[in-house]
Amino acid sequence: MGPGIEEGKGSGVAEDSEQLWAIVPARGGSKDVPEKNLADVGGASLVCRAIASALAARAVARVVVSTDSEAIREAALACGAEAPFTRPAELARDDTPGIEPIRHALEWFRASEGRVPAWVVCLQPTSPFRTGADVDAAFRIALDTGADAVISVARASCHPYWARSVDVDGLMRPFLSERESPVRRQDLPDAFMLNGAIYLARASVLERGSFYGERTVAYVMPEERSLDVDSAWDLRVARALATEEAAS
Repeated sequence: MGPGIEEGKGSGVAEDSEQLWAIVPARGGSKDVPEKNLADVGGASLVCRAIASALAARAVARVVVSTDSEAIREAALACGAEAPFTRPAELARDDTPGIEPIRHALEWFRASEGRVPAWVVCLQPTSPFRTGADVDAAFRIALDTGADAVISVARASCHPYWARSVDVDGLMRPFLSERESPVRRQDLPDAFMLNGAIYLARASVLERGSFYGERTVAYVMPEERSLDVDSAWDLRVARALATEEAAS
């Protein structure tokens, strides 16, 4: 484990809680899974599970949902979040960069309320097993390390040294051709991948158009809380895991 990287055990944060707001970006459309953000997982929709994790975090002072969908807005309000504005349609397309709904929310707060928080955590509904303790732990890292941003990762399930490219003739080649891949799993260096669960950053960083600051620190989450629901198959897996979780 490298410096500045902390395993995701979760820890409470009480001080400086007024600095952190949670924004849950939840558009109505979805190319692969229709109305994905309203899909039920373990008795609650994905958007409500995201809201629940924000409300459970001691560090979060405000939970806001950014959506273009009236159905999602109603669900968000019922689950205890705010939904004070409607996201413009041009910021709710399949190809809209993930940072843009967050920037729009901050612009709305600045124009409508005359204020923005010092910190924002973006909680995507597609990470149903992220917890409030994960959010608190990420914020604790930000405060302790002086980071500009903290982004959650998980250990890579497929190591990049073992990845292969396939050309038009079907021939495989090493994806990382600049060095030889280790033969044994035990010899592989640690590798991590973004898991999509937590993007926490200073508002000043986000307003510049990126989730990454000059000093971005990783928050490592375990595999069992790192599922990202992107496809119908992922949704089936999430539902099975939630059923198993409820039975244990």
